[in-house]
Amino acid sequence: MPADSEAPAFAPLTTERFTLRPLRPEDAPALHRLVNDWEVAKNLARVPFPYPRALADEWIASTVERIAAGEAYHLAIVRREDERVLIGCIGLRLSPKERSGELGYWIGRRFWGQGIAAEVAGRFVRWALANLDMDRIVANALTDNARSAAVLRRVGFREEGRGEEPSLSRGGPMPVIRFMLRREDLPAEPKPEAPPATAPQAEGRPVLLVAACALVDSDNRVLLARRPEGKPLAGLWEFPGGKVHPGETPEEALIRELKEELGIDVSASCLAPFTFASHAYEAFHLLMPLYLCRRWGGTVMPMEGQAVAWVRPQKLAEYPMPPADKPLVAMLRDFL
Repeated sequence: MPADSEAPAFAPLTTERFTLRPLRPEDAPALHRLVNDWEVAKNLARVPFPYPRALADEWIASTVERIAAGEAYHLAIVRREDERVLIGCIGLRLSPKERSGELGYWIGRRFWGQGIAAEVAGRFVRWALANLDMDRIVANALTDNARSAAVLRRVGFREEGRGEEPSLSRGGPMPVIRFMLRREDLPAEPKPEAPPATAPQAEGRPVLLVAACALVDSDNRVLLARRPEGKPLAGLWEFPGGKVHPGETPEEALIRELKEELGIDVSASCLAPFTFASHAYEAFHLLMPLYLCRRWGGTVMPMEGQAVAWVRPQKLAEYPMPPADKPLVAMLRDFL
């Protein structure tokens, strides 16, 4: 992640039925019992078979260290109603230079057939793309492991080709299907709220008016906000703002949005029109005026749990942004 921002702290993730949490020393006996099973181990590239009991303790200790270092996230899969019952593990090994991560998971054999892998993997990859500094996640499935390949496709991964990967349990290289998941492979952006009947149309699509603001502090830094998990294009950085509601002016929309999102008070006289973006998305055409603001009341606080960063103009281009925001960076950088 660029130096101007701070990585979000990890907290357990939940799905409808399960919790994903850091592994604990007391998980070691159950982990050893579940993974020391040929039907499980044969599908895992980095797991030996037989699996030594002492290795469970060593590996759990290493996962705590790697989470603290931000190198990898290996988590226990447990039921929400009883976190003491280990079901399996899921993990992501990070490659910062490639801005990617490698997904892996396993489920204990007695828990197969319950749809667990797809439920927890879907939640995990959405969290990762929204909160970690990455653009894609890769995964491999052995060609004879049709169930794992089906899980990856269900989550949104696309097949990228075939290859070979070493397998500790099988004692040599094994053929695999290579998969990749990008942010845009997740479910498409939801359609915007219906605009007023008089709204113009662009190539048969409604025009969506969104107002954005470049807040500039006394050190000439610009505020960026990261789109949180659950929103389209989650994980990308943008200028704060939002949709202009029917009957609102862009200035009124910004005053409302900046209060709701950042807890600050802005007056219309402090919003200076700067430039605008015009971008065609699949479901709508976005028109986004960008305002500059150097004065506001209160302290910037992320009211929706989103990450924020004060960024120097020359570093704005280092932050991955939605397509509509990218063209604004060069103009803003040159002006400031």
